[in-house]
Amino acid sequence: MTSRSSLLPAGAVAANAALQALDLSARLGGVPILQNLDLALPRARWTSIVGPNGAGKSTLLKALAGLLPHTGDVLLVGRPLAQWHHKTRACQLAWLGQNETSADDLTVWDVAMLGRLPHQAWLSPPSPADLAAVERALRATQAWDWRARSLGQLSGGERQRVLLARALAVESEVLLMDEPLANLDPPHQADWLALVQALVAQGKTVVSVLHEVSMALHADEMVVMAQGRICHQGACADATTHRALEAVFDHRIEVHALQGQWVALPKNLAVKVPHEH
Repeated sequence: MTSRSSLLPAGAVAANAALQALDLSARLGGVPILQNLDLALPRARWTSIVGPNGAGKSTLLKALAGLLPHTGDVLLVGRPLAQWHHKTRACQLAWLGQNETSADDLTVWDVAMLGRLPHQAWLSPPSPADLAAVERALRATQAWDWRARSLGQLSGGERQRVLLARALAVESEVLLMDEPLANLDPPHQADWLALVQALVAQGKTVVSVLHEVSMALHADEMVVMAQGRICHQGACADATTHRALEAVFDHRIEVHALQGQWVALPKNLAVKVPHEH
């Protein structure tokens, strides 16, 4: 099944896309991973990318961020990535990757301040705007109280919140996040969800790769992937998206409405959840 409800015809430039891929292909170690993808991700929306292991989700996100060699084009607000000056692009497009590391002896404050580098002149001290942005980011991720601690003193979940703060400190228009919920406990996953929804309400664009399918269903749009291809793109509330999601996981999950939200459950458990009418 292939459904491309949110996309223009192949090769067309989408006027309202924050990020767009045109005939995008990528290889890792000589092995084809992405195959001739066309994709338009709308501005001021949260799009979640889901699919089974090995679907190419993280590779797609890295290609969209300009972090991987690829063929085809990636457009940031209608302009090819290669045409952006690197500092200007870094101010517009922020990245949070999987299993990112930073020097353990850096303080939490210094790690978050790394997000302001695209805004700073070479070797210049942080400006008042930089200081304010870092404080906002650390408070938003509830990491402010640790700002003087070294990264090496933190747990995995705490480190993840600091790295998220670094990405937030950029204050970019587009934020790409690969498995941002890794190591976060359920309360902090809920905090992350509220933060993403607040960013979108401010007009920001968020694109996230998530393994937590029920959390991904909170997004505005969903891209469903398998074997390096896009099987479906559509609204998270649409039944066609739910069916595509179930199909890509071999019908081993089912999507149900529960207390005003969508949840994905293993099929053998789904019968225990009452349907809402």
